[in-house]
Amino acid sequence: MSTDGRRAEQIMAQRPGSRVRTGRMVGVVVTVVATALAVGLTNGWGRTEPAPVASSASTTPTAAVPTVPVVLNGTDDAFIQLLIPMNEGVLALIDQLDTRPAGADPSLRVLLGELRTAHQAELRDLRGLLAAGNVSELNIHEGHQMPGMVTEASLAELRAAPDVEVPSRAAALIRAHLAQTVVLCRGERTAGGSPEVKALAGRIQQARTAELSALDNRLGTPAATSQQ
Repeated sequence: MSTDGRRAEQIMAQRPGSRVRTGRMVGVVVTVVATALAVGLTNGWGRTEPAPVASSASTTPTAAVPTVPVVLNGTDDAFIQLLIPMNEGVLALIDQLDTRPAGADPSLRVLLGELRTAHQAELRDLRGLLAAGNVSELNIHEGHQMPGMVTEASLAELRAAPDVEVPSRAAALIRAHLAQTVVLCRGERTAGGSPEVKALAGRIQQARTAELSALDNRLGTPAATSQQ
């Protein structure tokens, strides 16, 4: 056999092993790439965060999804599904008050900024828990006159109120919202099933208690001027 023929046989004999090694290398590369993509998506690669906007009630905050699945019972689900529109309602109220002249409602201004930040963070946590529990967000209370919920009707009444009455009326709406949220948090901590949701309810209850105290300190006792 010629030298060229022997070389051809040697090359052909080596090819199967080369194919095996090549296949293994490709498999390793694919596995590494797939793993990197999975980690990247978990860490938020490729997601575009919404730019900050002045209107806090018109956008849906990005949910802070827990890293492990969450099991929600009926109380957990009801608590979250009610607290989301309640928070959105008070954020809409804050946005409406922000349209007033800069010098108006000085005793409320600082508190409103603090409430906006806290309520937006809570919305992210609440929606994250729904996502972790594989539960869809449903506004089952839309159109209902729920205790402590700021509705479009409430906002319309506030817009129509005499300017001098706006601070006290707004404070009454905020106070009702804060107080009712405390009641809901107590119920969740008693009857809820998810440790994660119950822990969040405890944090929110503590925050609402402090917010109620801050509201009283700035405005006296708003409950005396509440519109029943």
